[in-house]
This record gives sequence, structure tokens and C-alpha cells, in this order.
Amino acid sequence: MRKSPGGGMGEWAELEERVAVIDACVEPIARRPVDITDPDWVRKMREGPDPLDEAGVRAEAEAALRDLIDRYERGGEPERAAVRALLSRRTSFRWAVAPPFAPTPEGFRTRLLWMSAVDQGNDTRDELLTLHDLCARAHESGVELGPILREVAELSSAQDKYGMGSMRDILRAAAGT
Repeated sequence: MRKSPGGGMGEWAELEERVAVIDACVEPIARRPVDITDPDWVRKMREGPDPLDEAGVRAEAEAALRDLIDRYERGGEPERAAVRALLSRRTSFRWAVAPPFAPTPEGFRTRLLWMSAVDQGNDTRDELLTLHDLCARAHESGVELGPILREVAELSSAQDKYGMGSMRDILRAAAGT
């Protein structure tokens, strides 16, 4: 048995396996071609079933998501790096799963923790758009953004993956620091 980052024997391996199974279940949906020449493609995507429901793994995915965010938030840097690496490998899981946005400080913080764990995904530009939208929605709900952005920035990677700054730098910039 291998020792999990920041946890007991085998706990990390079990979580990795759960994420791998969910990833495999949603991968055919994530990789399904989208005909963007169809004038109704956007409507069809919006009205279609959620990938987690279509794959029949919603409960398992939501439980794994909670476990990943908990490990990311409570663990040290080695555990956060392990979560980031797992999400980097399991792209279909990462595509299909995200915590819902709640217009509260804790809801905003949870979404930022997930963004930090995803660590820019495949494209920093997409993450910047998502961050802008989250900040706007949280601000409209009266959430004080700066302290939460700074707190999550300190947990984030300092690696500049795509030449647009690290996740830590991006969150600090959004906080105005």
C-alpha cells in the first residue's frame, strides 16, 4: 500500500481510482463531436442532459469533488500538488465536474478553490473568463472578493503553465494586490 499525500495508507489511491472511474464514464460524452455548423448547436447543448446524469455518475462525482476540494483546502503543498496533477491527468472528470456557484462568501470560496485545483485547465483564457464571471456574480451578491481571492491565491500554484502567469498571480491580480 502506498501512503497518500497528507493522509493515511491507501486513502489517496482510493480517491484516485474513484476519479479515474468517473473520468472513464464521462470521457465518451466529453469527446463526442459537436457540430458547430448546426445553427441550433448551442441550444442543443444547453437543453441536453448534464454529462454526469447522462453517464449515471452524479452522486459519485459530487462525492469525489467534495473529497478533492477538502484535501486541497486542508492539505499542505504536496497534497495540493497531487490534486492538481490528478486533475491534469483526468481531463474528462475535470470537464464534467464543478461545484455549483452559491452567491455567498463560502460558495465563492469553494468555486475559487476548485479553480485553483484545476490550475488553469487546458487554457488560461477560459479560466480568466470564468474568474471574471464568478467575481462579477459574487460582487453583485455583496461578497467581499479581495480577502477570499488573496486567501485562495496563497494555496495556488506559482507555476506559469502557459505564459500568462501562475494561478497564484492571476488570483492576486484579481484581488488587486
